[in-house]
Amino acid sequence: MKAIMVVGTTSHAGKSLLVTALCRLLSRRGWRVAPFKGQNMALNAYVTNSGTEMGYAQAVQAWAAKVPPQVDMNPILLKPQADMTSQVVLRGRVAGSTTAKDYYDKFFDTGWQAIQESLTRLTQDFDFLVCEGAGSPAEINLKHRDLTNMRVAKHLKAPTILIADIDRGGVFAHVVGTLELLEPDERALIKGIVINKFRGQPELLQDGLDWLQQRTGIPVLGVIPWMDQVFPAEDSLSLFERRSKPSDVTVAVIRLPRISNFTDFEPLEAEPSVQVKYISPKESLGYPDAVVLPGTKTSIADLLVLQRTGMAEAIKDYATAGGTVMGICGGFQIMGQLLADPEGLEGQGGRYRGLGLFPLRTVITQQKVARQRTVSSRYPQEGLPIFGYELHQGRTQLVLSEAQENGSSYEFLFDDRGLGVVDSTQSLWGTYLHGIFDNGAWRRAWLNRLRQQRGLGSLPTGVPNYREQREAILDAVADAVGQHLDLEAFLSQHTVTDSTP
Repeated sequence: MKAIMVVGTTSHAGKSLLVTALCRLLSRRGWRVAPFKGQNMALNAYVTNSGTEMGYAQAVQAWAAKVPPQVDMNPILLKPQADMTSQVVLRGRVAGSTTAKDYYDKFFDTGWQAIQESLTRLTQDFDFLVCEGAGSPAEINLKHRDLTNMRVAKHLKAPTILIADIDRGGVFAHVVGTLELLEPDERALIKGIVINKFRGQPELLQDGLDWLQQRTGIPVLGVIPWMDQVFPAEDSLSLFERRSKPSDVTVAVIRLPRISNFTDFEPLEAEPSVQVKYISPKESLGYPDAVVLPGTKTSIADLLVLQRTGMAEAIKDYATAGGTVMGICGGFQIMGQLLADPEGLEGQGGRYRGLGLFPLRTVITQQKVARQRTVSSRYPQEGLPIFGYELHQGRTQLVLSEAQENGSSYEFLFDDRGLGVVDSTQSLWGTYLHGIFDNGAWRRAWLNRLRQQRGLGSLPTGVPNYREQREAILDAVADAVGQHLDLEAFLSQHTVTDSTP
């Protein structure tokens, strides 16, 4: 099995980006390529064709490789919850919840077995594997039980690239320190160094690169400049790097403590006329054109944060004044009247009052719904084909009798009534469908309502779905990385010289 491993000096160093670029670059050479991350801790998840759950970053990497995402590309997914525990998703299915200490006692052996079995299956279907580590491979207190860094590299005997983020500062210390803390057999697998997020003139860095190569004996394969492309990230740290831009319409996304699947908003961020602002519950809501309550791993805990900080009242006042509010998945649940977790599955057992924007009652249940969906829209435009996926543990009921008592009326967003509702003024929207904004015509129809309120002209709705834009972004990322990476030398020395499998 031909394989490359990518590890980083820190979290957020650029491992996912580099793996994604390598998947596209190797795919262009004619190889059938698969990404792999043995264990991932993230709240951005994707549902495969088979209804299994995996990290969204590995789904993006699969698309970069031009192959369908499959759960063997990410056999272990850890999803942090509110009470210092994580939900364990093993081979795409929920295996339980655990603390960090208990995780290694309960799941280490099972997890390593799952990783090896996934690697075995991938070797049967693919020519080349591009593996991603997690965090740092040199965490001394974790190395003996690290499932996803050098343990995988040694298992595959994979030549490994170490990537470092120069924008953080101290990049040379990060690289040298990481190498010093690796075991000799681990360090021997490091065959190249990549510097990421460089701003400035490359010639000013050359003396440092020469020193680094002399000091470590490992070639620097390239220096990747800072890139402004909106690239799918694994954790919410990336939300702090979003930049403002001139826009006609502002959409405020509430940055919940356990925000999940914020990849839902990449299509909005790609709209030239839209500014997406991520607002902490502690900040002022301001006067955006729309407010979005995103998905969350812990709906009740994040609801309580909104109530404690005053953001809940701010959102309700905004809605009462006629503002547009949209909830997706957990955010949809929060917009309802009641959330109940009788078994304490999210760590917050009991019954809680929601924002009361919809006559909804949600009960958190053991069984997780994970499935791709194809439906037809009813609002804001009739008959549009809509693609997305469900990923939730709540069962939600719309209590129409209560709505009628209040003089309110609601319509269903899709031909499947369980997937979402909109109020009669089309100011309140809620859906269980992740990926709703990926649908180009639906997204534009929704945005045109906001533009109309501002007295702006409508955008054309005959636009492609976001997956076509994502393809262009993946090509741009691969081109940018490939331009600054000596991939040919690395492949010829450590893997293969042929350009065809």
